[in-house]
Amino acid sequence: MSDARSEFSQGWKVVVASALGIGTGLSPIPFYTIGVFVAPLSAEFGWAVDQIMFSLMIMTLGAVVMGPVAGILADRFGVRPVVLASVALFGLTLAGFALSNGSLTLFYINWMLMSALGAGTLPITWTRAVSNWFNTHRGLALGLSLLGTGLFGAGAKLYANYLIGAFGWRTAYIGLALLPLLLSLPTAYFLFRDTTDAKAKGAPVRQAHRGLTLRQAMKGYRFWLLALAFIPISFAVGGPIPNMEKIFTSKGIDVQQAVQIASIIGPSVIAGRIIGGWLIDRVWAPGVAFVLLSLPAIACWLLTGDATTPMVATFAVILIGFAAGVEYDMLAFLVSRYYGMRSYGAIYGLVYGFFAMGAGFGPYTFGRIFVQTGSYDTGLFYGAVMLLAGAASLLLLGRYPDPASFPVAEEK
Repeated sequence: MSDARSEFSQGWKVVVASALGIGTGLSPIPFYTIGVFVAPLSAEFGWAVDQIMFSLMIMTLGAVVMGPVAGILADRFGVRPVVLASVALFGLTLAGFALSNGSLTLFYINWMLMSALGAGTLPITWTRAVSNWFNTHRGLALGLSLLGTGLFGAGAKLYANYLIGAFGWRTAYIGLALLPLLLSLPTAYFLFRDTTDAKAKGAPVRQAHRGLTLRQAMKGYRFWLLALAFIPISFAVGGPIPNMEKIFTSKGIDVQQAVQIASIIGPSVIAGRIIGGWLIDRVWAPGVAFVLLSLPAIACWLLTGDATTPMVATFAVILIGFAAGVEYDMLAFLVSRYYGMRSYGAIYGLVYGFFAMGAGFGPYTFGRIFVQTGSYDTGLFYGAVMLLAGAASLLLLGRYPDPASFPVAEEK
């Protein structure tokens, strides 16, 4: 307990800044809110559901390409400058959607700009600093840092839905853009520092120079197992989330109730973050991942068929949200434990690219299946199978390497 107090007394500022930064960043805001923009964009411009959901595939491409770049820049030049610049640019490009004129091409270009310039707001950067500040209680610290995705994921969905109803979808985009610009940016400026920063007060012994390089990591089977396992996991967890409202209304649940039920994703993500983070500090993380990431398979099965009641829908959202709460911090934790912190940003950035592919293709594929068949059931069934396969494969990662066995980079 004294270790926990010691680590958190030193690193709480980084945890708070990271929670705000991740919560108002590229990872949750566009992903969780796109569902409430489908109806107004379709009504004004005549765009189909799958055309709008295709935007998330573009965001995926940006994350795949720019995620590793953001990680490498953070490793080389420090996390703080990368974070501050990216938060500002993400907010500005998000506000740019308010200028949409009906051109799908321009709409997609703005998504590409937002994903490229906002890649520094992904967990890749923030979790590097958190992992450096925490060791004994790294899982819990990562879970708390990633709480922002649950808090702002649910809050942003309701916030955007309110703004759309009260002022229109253009104002809603501007309102969302103010979240990173007015909340995350000033908080990061005053509170967020890595242990290697000159002004970091009370920083623990530096861990940043011990670990494998990206090239060394890629030579081992664990890297590819980790990267490939998270493709089906993120596909099956991420696919239903932006489609939640549409899934529920297709089962006969009215629109407002569907939005309210879908918003429960936030509290369940928070529960997954805290409980999952607490568990992986104490139990072998791949085993925890197998159990917790298999839960959405039940949810996908429950949502198939025509007998989905509000109660069943609520239970399914809780299971999916709980798993979504485990994904990010599990990935960050596994990278830090199996590869050390020397090239954490580069390694996590590249693995995150694979994760993003699944998360990006999932919503589009689910939306496309609905357009073609009039039902989400096929996507939900295959999602359940993919979840079980991906979660089970993580059990092959084996024991954590001894941290003392990691090579130490030479001081420059």
